[in-house]
Amino acid sequence: MKGMSLIVKKMAQLMSGLIFVYGAYIATHGHLTPGGGFAGGALIAGAFILMILANGSGYVRLKRQEEGSSAVESAAVLMALLLATIGLAAGTMVFFNNYLPPGIPGRLISGGVIPLYNVFIGIEVAAALMTIFLALVIYKEEISK
Repeated sequence: MKGMSLIVKKMAQLMSGLIFVYGAYIATHGHLTPGGGFAGGALIAGAFILMILANGSGYVRLKRQEEGSSAVESAAVLMALLLATIGLAAGTMVFFNNYLPPGIPGRLISGGVIPLYNVFIGIEVAAALMTIFLALVIYKEEISK
């Protein structure tokens, strides 16, 4: 698939950057505002999906397997579990313990480890949605051959 017209490609470049930044904002500020890791990750994946739809499937050099997004997804889950295990080993013997200081209420660093969990969950959700999307695109291209 070659992609769409030049106008659509340029608008997709502009919009995907804004969508990506907004998704990162939602993921990092999830403990202060409505949103969090899942909503931010869905927006981040949407930014990448928009670029693939506008530029065509050759934009990401698709293969039969989508190893890159699966590896990122696994690494994000591993980091979230590592943070939870550190909470277990921090002395209180509580899984997912908040072992960082709470900070000043209303500030970005006021949630202890909760913002870190939101970031890693956002990365995992974005990678999972990208894996699903890439699998569907690969399947469509194999069927159309």
